[in-house]
Amino acid sequence: MTREELEHVIRASGDITNQYEFVIVGSQSMLGSVPNPQEVFTVSMEVDIYPLQAHELADKIDGAIGEGSQFHRSFGYYAQGVGPETATLPKDWMQRVHRVQNSNTNGRVGYCLDVLDLFLAKAAAGREKDREFCMALFEYGYVTLAQALKMVPTMPFDDKEQRTLRATIRRWAKAVRDAGYDVTDE
Repeated sequence: MTREELEHVIRASGDITNQYEFVIVGSQSMLGSVPNPQEVFTVSMEVDIYPLQAHELADKIDGAIGEGSQFHRSFGYYAQGVGPETATLPKDWMQRVHRVQNSNTNGRVGYCLDVLDLFLAKAAAGREKDREFCMALFEYGYVTLAQALKMVPTMPFDDKEQRTLRATIRRWAKAVRDAGYDVTDE
């Protein structure tokens, strides 16, 4: 997915819901801070999105421009209407979002997660595709081990869950280093 395609999804979501502000929480939220990332970060054709002020309207987005819709068949990408509970995020994540708003969004606003918040959300989810995405973030230098570990205490987890998350992050960083990439600690 490209930045322009993300902007199209934001615009279409606004038209469908008559809402002004949207939150993008999945991997494509990276396009907010990195408009032209490496190909490994643009393989997903799905935007996880919800209206900031009316979460319940996410179903309308899913129904109109979701997977298998005419929109999807026409453009090759689609929206998945989700809710705020979809991603487990660090405290104060909303203060770090990257705003996508221009003529391509028809003035509508897409709040995209900061790359570090995206990393932590994916690390918390821990699926295979999330592991690969997070390791690529290390590989290309978008996230450092020190940054990630420093943010773990801001996750809404108890001590045991935080220890597990730190261990997972360290294991992924080690795997990237072992593959020959420089994973900086700073």
